[in-house]
Amino acid sequence: MAITTGQQAPDFTLRDTEKNKVTLSECAGSNVLLLFFPLAFTSVCTKELCMTRDNLTAYNNLNTKVFGISVDSLFSLGKFKEEQQLNFSLLSDFNKTASRDYGCLYEHFFNDMDGVSKRSAFVIDKEGIVRYAEVLESAGDIPDFDAIVACLNQLNA
Repeated sequence: MAITTGQQAPDFTLRDTEKNKVTLSECAGSNVLLLFFPLAFTSVCTKELCMTRDNLTAYNNLNTKVFGISVDSLFSLGKFKEEQQLNFSLLSDFNKTASRDYGCLYEHFFNDMDGVSKRSAFVIDKEGIVRYAEVLESAGDIPDFDAIVACLNQLNA
């Protein structure tokens, strides 16, 4: 099911790299940027998440919590976060529930890997409403971060 702007964001509870449960609905009162990505340690995913790391102050200044989400295990994500010195939470969607709920799951991916998250970006406002949704079919593409920042600026105006 495709997620569209204006609808209530599907709630989820996933574990972060420190094994803590993170529930989306508990982020009410802050804007949220969800960045689904295919696989840790791959070149485009590393580029995207390092760009996010390098711009985290801008997101913080826009009252926005950032979460990277993939189907990798929390242990793999922990190593990836450590190696790339990522300064925001990575969440494991190992069971693929959030990726399915957000309509961003490849049924068939590269080299016969089934059930990998599509690179996607969702901005959720303080009330839990989706204000920006971008699901990319090509894993080589990166979300439109200028449009994401413009959306967040509008939410904070």
